[in-house]
Amino acid sequence: MADNNIKNNDVKNAPAKSGNKTEATPVSNDVAVQEQRNENLSTDHGTTTIDDTVVAKIAGIAAREVSGVDSLGGGGARMLGSIRESFGGSEDVRQGVNVDVDEGSANIDVAINAEYGVAIHELAEAIRRNIINAVERMTGLNVEAVDVTVHDVKLPGEDDDDQDEQQAISQNQGR
Repeated sequence: MADNNIKNNDVKNAPAKSGNKTEATPVSNDVAVQEQRNENLSTDHGTTTIDDTVVAKIAGIAAREVSGVDSLGGGGARMLGSIRESFGGSEDVRQGVNVDVDEGSANIDVAINAEYGVAIHELAEAIRRNIINAVERMTGLNVEAVDVTVHDVKLPGEDDDDQDEQQAISQNQGR
């Protein structure tokens, strides 16, 4: 009777009974390795490695394309961005985007500021769809998750405050 107790981890399919003995087919580790391989990036002729910064740029641009997104990043990231721009630097499209690329797949975190009046749950879903489509199409990576964090809602008339802040920063740097 002890011979009939077989753990599920040791068999590929349910055991087939033949008389008094139970036969089992062991699971091959090759199956798990084949499932993890991203055929878009690993071929018989070589592999393609895509850096996190590349995926972050694609995701940042894709998130900004969605109607209802005011800006990306939390308050600190936006402040650093405005300082960088006041020194003549260009906008960092990776601002507010964190990416982890591993084994042919990507996990993406996006921090946004939404425009007032937008249904935030619908906005988050639209951001996810746009980022997943852009990243998978352009890189061949499998996007496992896109987590969206909403840090703020831009109220009507707040543009004037943001412009005043940027002008004050520019004036202070000119002294």
